[in-house]
Amino acid sequence: MLKSFLFSVKFFSLQRCIRFAVLLCVFASSSLLAKGSDELWSVRMADSEMLRNPQAYTLDWRDTPRWSYTHGLELMAFWRLYQATDDERYFNYIQEYVDTLVKDDGSIKTYDISKYNIDMINPGKLLFFMWDKTQNDKYRKALDLLRSQLKDHPRTSEGGFWHKKRYTSQMWLDGLYMGTPFYAEYAVRFGTQADLDDVVEQFQLVEKYLYRDDTGLPIHGWDETKKQYWANKQNGQSPHHWGRSIGWYAMAMVDVLDWLPKTHAQHGWLKGRLQNLLDNMLKLQHRSGVWYQVPDKGDVGGNYLESSGSAMMTYVLARAVNKGHLPARYQAQAEKAYQGLLDNFIYHDKVNNQIHITRVCAVAGLGGKPYRDASFEYYMSETIRSNDPKAVGPFILASLELQR
Repeated sequence: MLKSFLFSVKFFSLQRCIRFAVLLCVFASSSLLAKGSDELWSVRMADSEMLRNPQAYTLDWRDTPRWSYTHGLELMAFWRLYQATDDERYFNYIQEYVDTLVKDDGSIKTYDISKYNIDMINPGKLLFFMWDKTQNDKYRKALDLLRSQLKDHPRTSEGGFWHKKRYTSQMWLDGLYMGTPFYAEYAVRFGTQADLDDVVEQFQLVEKYLYRDDTGLPIHGWDETKKQYWANKQNGQSPHHWGRSIGWYAMAMVDVLDWLPKTHAQHGWLKGRLQNLLDNMLKLQHRSGVWYQVPDKGDVGGNYLESSGSAMMTYVLARAVNKGHLPARYQAQAEKAYQGLLDNFIYHDKVNNQIHITRVCAVAGLGGKPYRDASFEYYMSETIRSNDPKAVGPFILASLELQR
């Protein structure tokens, strides 16, 4: 390798040689290059997805376009990949999806504000950069439409957003990711200090009502009324931790910190709570680097290592280090987690030259019809599949952070 590098000095500028040497060191130390390929894992996964789904609206196996949180998650990863590569294919992939659904007047096909579903806020994050890049007013109008949902969204008695109108008085960890990063960015761009305070209050309520003392971690959901069958009659909590819900919450924290000014009175508090969450999740990290579907029950039969929650935690660890929210010593934990993703979940289909991410819990929720009782057996019973956007998106995001 040294001889090759010295040889390159004859042909490249000093600046390019330095860059070349740095890249060699990074790639050699962190397994970021795919075996037998010159492409980064982030690029390989995105390109594989585009082969599987030439039109982005089919990412979640739908036959028709739908405004969905899953698209918001994965296409945000495509946006960051576009920022890193300047490859217009990735921007065009996003734009085709958004323009299929956002009309010229700013209305959004398939979006029904009257349902007050916090999930539907998440894809709105795509509209910020679409507006920045094109200055098309329809994106700003659609942003304002989604912000208007938060104005009237039903809340708990202390101001926490319900997960959905039909999930009365319930806060789920998932909802923090669905709503707060959008809300924080909108507040910084167009809103007020009071909006940012409201964003922080959502986390404060989770920290107050959804944490368990024995694990130091938040449970999946909380019913203020304590009337749901799954709710503890003393504190309203659901009975178990769910790996992906903790991943959603951790991603909400680190992404909101991108927008919460350092001068905000609660900036340090949110950083501290993020570190506390990660410290307690690292106690439950499997020796391979990843996490179980129910992370504190790794010794219980039927539990399994799950990719989406593991990818989310890996992304959060790496981004928090890169952004200075965590000390540099956490970098080793992020790299261990990332190697665990590659070892446990990434499969190379040599016939079609695609990579796949396996062992994704398709979905998990609380209540509804048929009723989801939040038992351990319930979390084990949900479908497991490959290439779900809830794993693909975080894997690309984690890859981008570790490529730095």
